[in-house]
Amino acid sequence: MPASEVPPGQRTAVDELGHGDPGDPDALPEAVDAVIDRWNPQGGALLRAMAAAGEGSSVDFFAPDDANTTLLRTELARFEPLIELADPAPGSDPAAALIVFDAGSVLGADMFALIDRLRAADQRILLAMNGFHAYQDWRSTRDRNLELLAARGITDLDIVAVSTRLAAAARATDDSALLDRSGVAALHATLAAATAKGPADGAQRRTAVRTRVLADTRARIDEQIAALRSGTDTDRIRAERIGLVAERDGGRQTGLAAVRSQVQLARVDLTTELGAMVRALHTRSRAELDRCDRAELRAYPQRLQQAAGELSVSVDAVIDERVIEAARRIGTAAPTARRRDPAPRVGPDPDKRHRGVEDHLMIALGASAGVGLGRLFVAPLSLVPTLDVASVPVTLLLGAGAAAWVVRARGQLAERNHMAQWVSEALVNVKAQLEQRVAGMLVDIEAELAEHVMRESTARAVAVDRRVAELDALARRLVAERPAQLTACERDIVTLDRL
Repeated sequence: MPASEVPPGQRTAVDELGHGDPGDPDALPEAVDAVIDRWNPQGGALLRAMAAAGEGSSVDFFAPDDANTTLLRTELARFEPLIELADPAPGSDPAAALIVFDAGSVLGADMFALIDRLRAADQRILLAMNGFHAYQDWRSTRDRNLELLAARGITDLDIVAVSTRLAAAARATDDSALLDRSGVAALHATLAAATAKGPADGAQRRTAVRTRVLADTRARIDEQIAALRSGTDTDRIRAERIGLVAERDGGRQTGLAAVRSQVQLARVDLTTELGAMVRALHTRSRAELDRCDRAELRAYPQRLQQAAGELSVSVDAVIDERVIEAARRIGTAAPTARRRDPAPRVGPDPDKRHRGVEDHLMIALGASAGVGLGRLFVAPLSLVPTLDVASVPVTLLLGAGAAAWVVRARGQLAERNHMAQWVSEALVNVKAQLEQRVAGMLVDIEAELAEHVMRESTARAVAVDRRVAELDALARRLVAERPAQLTACERDIVTLDRL
């Protein structure tokens, strides 16, 4: 197939160099030149470079000392004629100066100082950016460098984009189109044009180069003929079409299955975490109840309601985090707005505790214990006859006080146990409300994520159908054009064979 499109700046030699002298007896016929330019543009540029007149045979080489520069020297050395890349030295008379810089960098002050110095010495300058394969935006970098050069009034310099990695891969796979894309052949042709000494110098070398270019051009044509006859392009299109048809649903089933699995996983994780949060609140409430007096016990339902509100906020935050994680694993956008239910209610306040037999029994036991303690305290008074009668009211007062204290303490303990029982029941109710809250949110989230998946899969399915239609049209066009292409290739072969 004719040389594929190459990055800008790689055909400078083809565009700027004219054909050789028409009076040159070694010049190729115009028909042959046309075939070479069509199939091997870099080879045509090299032939014209060999016929151009220059002033030297070596090139001063300005480049960073790294592996890419070494590989560039190696790749350039594979081309004929061999270009001598010499390190700059005082007193040398090079034909040109080649400045190589990284394809991802913008020209700086040091580089501009070198360019200005070489231009002041009336030295021909060639610029090349190496390694463009590693930078997706290398074209923007190249345009930016050209703008910087133009801003300094330098408009006669172009920048050749080269990739020694692509050149090495092209040689390993014997891919001539990839070799053209690498830009190394274009750079070599430009260097050959700058170092050629004229038609009279090196006639044997020119003949060898011409023979190699013609052989390379014929090999490219033969390669295209073999590809056309074998139907390689059609097979490649058919294989791509089969792969696209297999993905015609746009990943809908896979996406929906991922949504279901992620929502189920989120439900299990959230339920487990919710249970842990409720248990922690229950434990904290029991510890608080142990420290509460009667007034704090009466106000504790409000405190528990506030804690339930804080718990619902924490649950919402956990749900948001889990939804974002699920959306990330599915590969779609997370829902932006969700329903926010009010905080769960702990239920009605606890009923007033009713006094029972235990309370009356505690009164009797408290009075009995109090009388016994009173008699123990006034026992020394009974030894005095005159004070024995006075010890009776004292004993009764102490008994009544002890009974009141026991009854009050037992009542507070009973109130605390009553409140603890109410808290346990209230938290069960709160947990049920929060579980319902989680389940409702997950249902809404599953529906929204499924809608995202359906929308994205539909868009992908439309794109797949469009691509399949393009491939079908391309396959039909290739089949229709194949006879004409084979005829054109055979005609070019005949043109070369006439030499």
